[in-house]
Amino acid sequence: MRLTLRGTGTAVLGLLMLGVGLWWRYPGMAAFGLALTALVLASVVTVLVASPLSVSRTVRPRTVPRLARCSGRLELSVTGRWPVALDAVDVVAGVPSVVEVPLLAPGVVEAVDYAIPTERRGVFDVGPLTLRRQGLAGLAQARTVLGEVVQVRVVPRVLPVRGLPAGARRGQVGADERVERGGTDLVGLREYVPGDDLRRLHWATSARTGTLMIREDADPARPHLAVLLDDNSASYAVEQRFEEAVEVAASLVTSALEQGHPVRLLTSSGGTDIDQAQDAAPILSALADLRLRDGDGRRTVPVRDLDVVAVISGTAVPALVLEAGRAAFGVVLVVDEQRPVGTAGSVLVLSGASAEDLVGSWNAVVAR
Repeated sequence: MRLTLRGTGTAVLGLLMLGVGLWWRYPGMAAFGLALTALVLASVVTVLVASPLSVSRTVRPRTVPRLARCSGRLELSVTGRWPVALDAVDVVAGVPSVVEVPLLAPGVVEAVDYAIPTERRGVFDVGPLTLRRQGLAGLAQARTVLGEVVQVRVVPRVLPVRGLPAGARRGQVGADERVERGGTDLVGLREYVPGDDLRRLHWATSARTGTLMIREDADPARPHLAVLLDDNSASYAVEQRFEEAVEVAASLVTSALEQGHPVRLLTSSGGTDIDQAQDAAPILSALADLRLRDGDGRRTVPVRDLDVVAVISGTAVPALVLEAGRAAFGVVLVVDEQRPVGTAGSVLVLSGASAEDLVGSWNAVVAR
């Protein structure tokens, strides 16, 4: 418990007037000073003997796309006989945020919602929450810190992407042949479980390991997507362009996985390399944590992933354009001022000032 700035000033003024009034024998001044001092003491008493308070705080959702709604909720109730006046301060990403709380009546559960900003991608802490109980006339206050700290992960936005171009994939095992349609590629092995088709047994591995192994195949006519995201700081004139590039990558990856196409996400620095066939959540989490790096590392897309390759950068880096040119279908998406669709050899080059522009160009020119 402590006096507020207003309470300290009132106490000093009251004591001063009381002393001067008694010394100079001014009853009116002394009485006014005594009243001010009594008011401060009453405010302290109302804080110290205030009604018990029940508080709970929730934050939902914990994982949220950038610019989407995320909110905290306070549920407060007074279990005593007297109303309670207070406000709250929640710390969001290290910045205090004041939460206005109405006067709490006894026996009533009051719910207060407040917005948590999601303008920036990444992971940040929410909390601890501080409750400030106000005394009479706001002259004194008591502070209670609720120590729970929760994390909110802001992932990139996912924009609607229509689909991928038709693929002419290289063999999954790294061969150079291209398969237009039909057939299967071996993409993995797993242990046999009752009900599996015995015709899919991989006899060589089963004999070597002593365990029945089932082959998992993929249709080579189904396009696979490799997204190579340039995370070199020198490729982006302003950091906001990198945010747009990350959202383009998130949109392409999520759409491909939703349509049943395996995906590989790589960064030019080599810091991220995720191969995924079902769930976009691991890739979105990795993109949420991604930051620009210094240096000129140039990651090469493995041969087995040279089907549909989308390179995303802030500029048409020649090395990245050549990397896209190795694929059966290569496209470079440049976060820059709007320009007409162009080509660089066999590579399609799309430019746009925002993620919406680039995804729109992809839908109009690339998607099948």
